[in-house]
Amino acid sequence: MTTERPKHDITLDTSGLEAPEPLERVLEALSTLDPRHCLRMLIDREPRPLYAILDQNNFSYEIFTTPDYHYEIFIRHKN
Repeated sequence: MTTERPKHDITLDTSGLEAPEPLERVLEALSTLDPRHCLRMLIDREPRPLYAILDQNNFSYEIFTTPDYHYEIFIRHKN
C-alpha cells in the first residue's frame, strides 16, 4: 500500500457519527458525485459494509489508515 494520497475534490468527515449515519452520508454524497471527481471519506472505524456496496455500484476505492487508526477512503467512479 502506498502512502501517497490521491487528489480529491470533496471531503466527507463522518468521524464520531453512530452507525448507520456514516454509510447513509457517503451513499448520499456518492449519488451526486461527478464522474470526474474523487470523494475522500474520513471515518474512525473501518466501514466494511461499504466496500461491497462500492463494488456493486461501479466505484473504485483506495483505503489508507492514519497513525491514530482512522481511515481515509478515496472513492471514484470506475472508468
